[in-house]
Amino acid sequence: MKKILSIVLFFASVAYGQNSVTVTQVEYQEMKQAGLIDPNTQYSFSDLSFPSNIKYNGGIEKNGTCDCIVPLDSTFSLAMLPNDDGSSGLINLPFTFDFYGNQYNSVYINNNGNISFVSPYITWTSNSFPDSSYNMIAPFWGDVDTRGGMDTLGNLLGNGGNVWYKVTPTALIINWNQVGYFNMHNDLVSTFQLIISNGSDSLVSAGGNVSFCYEDMQWTTGDASSGSGGFGGTPATVGVNVGNGTDYFQVGQFVQSGTSFDGPTNNFDGVDFLDGQEIYFNVAGISATNTPPLLISSALCDTINVLTGDTLLKSMNSSDFIIGIMTPEIGQNIQISTNSDAPAGAFSYSMTPISGQYYEIQASFNATGVTPGIYHVSLTATDNGTPVGVTTKNFVFEVIYENSANIGEFNNSEIKIYPNPTNDFVTIQVPKNFENNQVEILDLSGKILFSKTLSESALLDLSHLYAGTYFIRIIQDQQVLGINRIIKR
Repeated sequence: MKKILSIVLFFASVAYGQNSVTVTQVEYQEMKQAGLIDPNTQYSFSDLSFPSNIKYNGGIEKNGTCDCIVPLDSTFSLAMLPNDDGSSGLINLPFTFDFYGNQYNSVYINNNGNISFVSPYITWTSNSFPDSSYNMIAPFWGDVDTRGGMDTLGNLLGNGGNVWYKVTPTALIINWNQVGYFNMHNDLVSTFQLIISNGSDSLVSAGGNVSFCYEDMQWTTGDASSGSGGFGGTPATVGVNVGNGTDYFQVGQFVQSGTSFDGPTNNFDGVDFLDGQEIYFNVAGISATNTPPLLISSALCDTINVLTGDTLLKSMNSSDFIIGIMTPEIGQNIQISTNSDAPAGAFSYSMTPISGQYYEIQASFNATGVTPGIYHVSLTATDNGTPVGVTTKNFVFEVIYENSANIGEFNNSEIKIYPNPTNDFVTIQVPKNFENNQVEILDLSGKILFSKTLSESALLDLSHLYAGTYFIRIIQDQQVLGINRIIKR
């Protein structure tokens, strides 16, 4: 079932069907809920109009520290005006995207959390893969509605988010930024990103050509997919479908809140599992023979902190260090190998099958006797397909001197530290009524590198420091107000 908004700006070049019908928004919503939308009809709305001057005017306020999200800026363009079930026009790419051996130089961005290549695909209720009727790359295929509480006259009542995109010589970046769900709900919003590339772009890790990245995922299901309050009903789907009925992979289907994850073939996954995750892979030149394993982890988006003398033991469904391995093909075996610059015995792991395609990795980092600093661990998954599929993910462990462990946000919200990360300089601001303030820069061992008296603000020159992680500590009248971590690029 399909529908189209009557927005000439981005629909003019696409012909969806033979018939054209004009309805009100309310009429369309009732038809959609009742399953009466004709797939061969182009629908336009008699009571819908949008401002022509919508522009991006600020950065994303992140809820986490996921660095895989490319923040919005003035170089992004609006993919489509606020809508429900819409699509962009055909977007030409200055590079060739290889999708399971198919070469594409253009793409459609679909409002409902996916892209397609042959034609727009605007169906709002997802299904599990594979399916022979469409091709799709879906970071989150669900019933996205960006109208955000718009009345029948087209007046915006709230923020429904928007879909933005940017084309570079080697990549297409698409951000679904704080988008709501059908029917015009914005009480819960989700932010996620898709990148496709020619395989050489550094924005996609480890030489992949596709990246899914998630910031804060708050809903799973629209009202027309039997959802209620953003949950339940037919689950939103994450994965890739080639359209030949054979080649696909599915990370999961998400139907509820929480961090639970039952594997790619089950329907009870919690959408919070995706928060902070980057899922990257390579579909270039791949055919029905073999898709490499997928390594899934939220830890990729931030450094994993562990205190000297402590042992970090984390596994699936933990909040800060999640690792899993998925085999897109049923019945394949997976072998794991690791490489690390940490001291011998510091990092260890075990692997447990969860389903026929999904394995949990329980990882441990023992920082007893480990010198404070940054250590790297690479995890490589190799399957037994033909040809053999290999995927590697890198993790960063930051061993922190235990006396410097009270890092985090300052108790006083009026204390500002920016930018973070920084290249050379960082500004610290405190309220005017603060007196006798001292700011200190510490290394990971807790050693004070330098200090400075702080009035209302101070500009700290970090250009002489090596790239890495440091701590900023603010002291007032010999009392520590707080310690924050800062990244020096």
